[in-house]
Amino acid sequence: MADLILRNVSHCLTMDDAETELRDVDILLRDGQVSQIGQGLEADAPAMDCSDCLVTPGLVNTHHHLFQSLTRAVPGAQDAALFGWLQTLYPIWSRFTPDHMETSAVIGLAELALSGCSTSSDHMYLFPNGSRLDDSIAAASQVGLRFQPTRGAMSIGVSDGGLPPDALVEDEAAILEDCIRVIDAFHDPAPGSMCRVGVAPCSPFSVSRELMRDAAILARDKGVMLHTHLAENDEDIAYSLEKFGCRPGQYAEDLGWTGDDVWHAHCVKLDGAEIDLFARSGTGVAHCPCSNCRLASGIAPVRAMRDAGVKVGLGVDGSASNDAGSLVDEARQTMLLQRVVSGPGAMSAREALRIATRGGAEVLGRGQEIGQIAPGFRADIAVWDMTGVEAAGSWDMAALLLAGPRRVRELIVEGRVVVRDGQMASLEMAPHLARQRHLAQDLAGRG
Repeated sequence: MADLILRNVSHCLTMDDAETELRDVDILLRDGQVSQIGQGLEADAPAMDCSDCLVTPGLVNTHHHLFQSLTRAVPGAQDAALFGWLQTLYPIWSRFTPDHMETSAVIGLAELALSGCSTSSDHMYLFPNGSRLDDSIAAASQVGLRFQPTRGAMSIGVSDGGLPPDALVEDEAAILEDCIRVIDAFHDPAPGSMCRVGVAPCSPFSVSRELMRDAAILARDKGVMLHTHLAENDEDIAYSLEKFGCRPGQYAEDLGWTGDDVWHAHCVKLDGAEIDLFARSGTGVAHCPCSNCRLASGIAPVRAMRDAGVKVGLGVDGSASNDAGSLVDEARQTMLLQRVVSGPGAMSAREALRIATRGGAEVLGRGQEIGQIAPGFRADIAVWDMTGVEAAGSWDMAALLLAGPRRVRELIVEGRVVVRDGQMASLEMAPHLARQRHLAQDLAGRG
């Protein structure tokens, strides 16, 4: 792949161990990695001028449901809590096809890219009408983001005491078989991998204990990570106590769902004992503040988690519960909510941005490859133009989350330019947007 040198970087947040901030430097990218950082570097490579720009590692999204990008602001779900929201949307999602899935994923990933995100996970947990995880993987390849898709599942329908309609649940043996298929077909454990697959039963209220346990065994046999939803709101806690006789953290530990190869989404209602459990075991958390506010789930105890040593990253969650997909906005919301709970000094703009970059990389098991700008790390870099109106008057470029743009000027992934001059460079968006409008109108009965 072509080399690239970033010239005259005004301010670089490296996110290294020493929290180094560099000024007026060049950054040489070679063979998909950061090669050199310094002043006046000599290199026979195309140059990108980064004067008056803040440069950060690419942001890392640890939780998403990309298929939901076609169901934003659905009227019946706009003012519902989690369980009612799901029951409104399940019938719509049951009409999805592979075309819906791939188009949704392209739109969702492009939105993430424009917000500075270079790596994203995806939690796809329903597969109507021939849909497969392959559909979102194909979308990620088009957009050019580093991808960590997870093969989700639901196996307990409403007739068996679960939440989802019976038409959207799958046979558990078939679920495990398809997990093996997608891992064998797409998972790449090599350094610099653009696709790593995980195993992700949807939630404790939509799959059996047996599937949770078997999924953990399968994932560890295959050497892949585990992901699910946990302790999202008060209903979630009440369900766990009623059905399992314990809190979600205990349920997870009993079934093998703690460890440094596991990350849980939300964790809004973790108590002190569960936070200690996650810290001891190395279990990660995907914090989704905008979705948690939208669904009135609560404010996750991120400050307490971080202080205890829990790995925390950020997630935009699905666009049906956000209803946006901007990771830089999630970082700002994280900072603001922790201040609401614990005071103005509870979280700085720099710490929140660190959670959005290095924190997410560590949660996804890639802390030695991405999330930092340092020689040997992958060339995943966001360039923020600080000359616009959003940053006008700012005294501190690095305080991006207080005063700065919400769209990158450039996004580089594995050394390739994915966003250029604030627009997608890796693919032409117009056909995808047109297709999205047609599919969304058809779902809404307006086609």
